[in-house]
Amino acid sequence: MGASDPEVAPWLRCGAGGMVGAGPGAGGAEPGAQPGAGMWGLQPPRPPQSSSRGVEAAAVAALGSGDGSAATEALFLALGAGVTALSHPLFYVKLLIQVGHEPLPPTVGTNVLGRKVFYLPNFFTYARYIVQVDGKRGLFRGLGPRLMSSALSTLSRGSVKKAFPLEELEHVSNRDDVKTSLRKVVKETSHEMVMQCVSRVLSHPLHVISMRCMVQFVGREVKYSVLSSIGKIFKEEGLLGFFVGLIPHLLGDVVFLWGCNLLAHFINAYLVDDSFSQALAVRSYTKFVMGIAVSMLTYPFLLVGDLMAVNNCGLLVGLPPYSPVFKSWIHCWRYLSMQGQLFRGSSLLFRRISAASSFSID
Repeated sequence: MGASDPEVAPWLRCGAGGMVGAGPGAGGAEPGAQPGAGMWGLQPPRPPQSSSRGVEAAAVAALGSGDGSAATEALFLALGAGVTALSHPLFYVKLLIQVGHEPLPPTVGTNVLGRKVFYLPNFFTYARYIVQVDGKRGLFRGLGPRLMSSALSTLSRGSVKKAFPLEELEHVSNRDDVKTSLRKVVKETSHEMVMQCVSRVLSHPLHVISMRCMVQFVGREVKYSVLSSIGKIFKEEGLLGFFVGLIPHLLGDVVFLWGCNLLAHFINAYLVDDSFSQALAVRSYTKFVMGIAVSMLTYPFLLVGDLMAVNNCGLLVGLPPYSPVFKSWIHCWRYLSMQGQLFRGSSLLFRRISAASSFSID
């Protein structure tokens, strides 16, 4: 759930400057411009930033600005850590569902059409179960490395932004400048992609450690801890062990950024008519809506990356008969596809399975 937490508010991956290529104000307001000035004459409203990614975006903005003081940097890092800690139970439950751990039986109910369906435990029921087993502190298993991963991600994005500042492009003020605006979108998206990829690579080892600390809940193991994980992973898997699952995460980030930004640009340029009285308002929300839609389509990359991070690592959840040992992330993807599980864990509130489906309880 940060650049290192892709699981929450994924439509905010487009960076601290707002959602690049979002139509109105996609590139941010020009220096000295009037409030609300942007690509189409209107700055888009910020989507709700209820997760660590929202705070991280603000932190990156501060870290990338010339007047960002050390106190400001520390403040945003502290805010990011607070939000990451508060959202951790949500992330923890989501991960356990992703790896297929279903310790509670489904309940029988009916849908809006009156058909009988099985409902799997939602987030709140699952969280109560964890509290019963591990106490309230159990909801924060694996939080330490995740906090470090989030902080490293924020700092690395800010450093890259300072080292490779985005060159200002000509201001685009109307629909006639479609080619110019597309060039602006491509340049901004490329810049954001570099920041995101560098951030992902640097923070991924801590992401792997955090995953493994959390999934030990399934088998009640104590193999991995914050201090011993580095030595264990290096001894058993070598340096590459810290980067398992990195490729699908990177691919998901790249596909999301380009898909979201380009779709929003073409919708704003070709489908929203300037003669429409609410054209500016529609364009201001296009990127937000596209972000939600594209994040759903790229979810399998997140799932496969997280599963590869814990596969064949000596824990019950990553070994047969609980899980096959995957040869590669492509093997994992194909297996989940055949099982119809590529979107497992994408919903935490309404989790249904067909009454005709077989279901095993751990």
